[in-house]
Amino acid sequence: MKNVLDTLYERGFIKQTVYEDDLRKLLGSESVPFYVGFDPTADSLHIGHYIPIMAMAHLQRAGHKPIALIGGGTAMIGDPSGRTDMRSMMSEETIAHNCEAFKNQLKRFIRFEGENAALMLNNADWLTKLNYVGFLREVGTYFSVNKMLTAECYKARMEKGLSFLEFNYMLMQGYDFYMLYKQHGVKLQVGGNDQWSNMLAGADLIRRKESADAYAMTFTLLENSEGKKMGKTAKGALWLDANKTTPYEFYQYFRNVEDVKVEECLKLLTFVELDEIAELCKYKDERINEAKKRLAYEVTALVHGEEEAKKAAAQAQGAFGGGGEMPTVELEITGATTIVDLLVLAKTTSSKSEARRVIEGGGVKINDDKVSLVSATVADFTDKNEFVLHKGKKSHIKIIIK
Repeated sequence: MKNVLDTLYERGFIKQTVYEDDLRKLLGSESVPFYVGFDPTADSLHIGHYIPIMAMAHLQRAGHKPIALIGGGTAMIGDPSGRTDMRSMMSEETIAHNCEAFKNQLKRFIRFEGENAALMLNNADWLTKLNYVGFLREVGTYFSVNKMLTAECYKARMEKGLSFLEFNYMLMQGYDFYMLYKQHGVKLQVGGNDQWSNMLAGADLIRRKESADAYAMTFTLLENSEGKKMGKTAKGALWLDANKTTPYEFYQYFRNVEDVKVEECLKLLTFVELDEIAELCKYKDERINEAKKRLAYEVTALVHGEEEAKKAAAQAQGAFGGGGEMPTVELEITGATTIVDLLVLAKTTSSKSEARRVIEGGGVKINDDKVSLVSATVADFTDKNEFVLHKGKKSHIKIIIK
């Protein structure tokens, strides 16, 4: 069987590893328990979590055992990685609610039953029970402050002031890796590249305390051609929760990715075979649109299920390709409702000020008539209970007045 490291390299996942030759041998010789950490700072996962989740799925398919570690304990402090300000602390009730939401979403990608079934654990189970003096004696003695201050996650915060609260985060995450090694035999931590310093700290703690091998592996970020993180929309983050980002919006996001990113997204975000991806992406002209449709369908099906993916594809076809089904919204409005309010109520803009800017830029139509005035109302364009609202070239919604 192909070593899973080869699979991850071929599909473009791996950014950094340590002791790679030893890790390759380990992954090729036994079922390896590994973990990914998730901070429950929202009640949904978003597209930034997607690549580590897909990597978990590939590793599980290759016979290894995933552990999703929910950071219920560390969320009470806040991870300084990638931050220039201090995270606000969360209540235990909020953290518990978010953890439950994560569980339901992760089940779409990894198996929690059968052979090498995944586990979901919460680091609050051990971190909240720690005795401070005991923790310093057991763990603190293995950490060098000088070395910690060279880590990227701390250097960015030093300019504005790094709290002692945050300074403890690396020790706590290192202790997570150590506890998972002791309790579940975890030998590998994987995740985003911004966690590299924390991962190395945990692997080093295991090596020094237990004289045992431990490994770390980080994955590439999903970026556009300008090197900026993908996954931002006009409404904010691209969420995996249908109540935050609808399946249609999710589908449309990937239907409209840059041509040059389609192949990379298919490799990272779907299970489509590599030879099929190469065939889909070999044309760089308008035929790349077929690859985009396939990408959008596959990703939406993974996140929201086959039925929602089919529905989103049909809606897109109805809006842009003729036939099919256009997305429909029922609203309690009247002819006196302004087009500005209509754009906000239909969730095509996030604010009235944005709606005014779009209208002033000539980007709004009711049926086939352009809206030129920000003071215009629905009655200025139609007296019917159904009409089509167009915003730009990509947003077309049938409005039904209740």
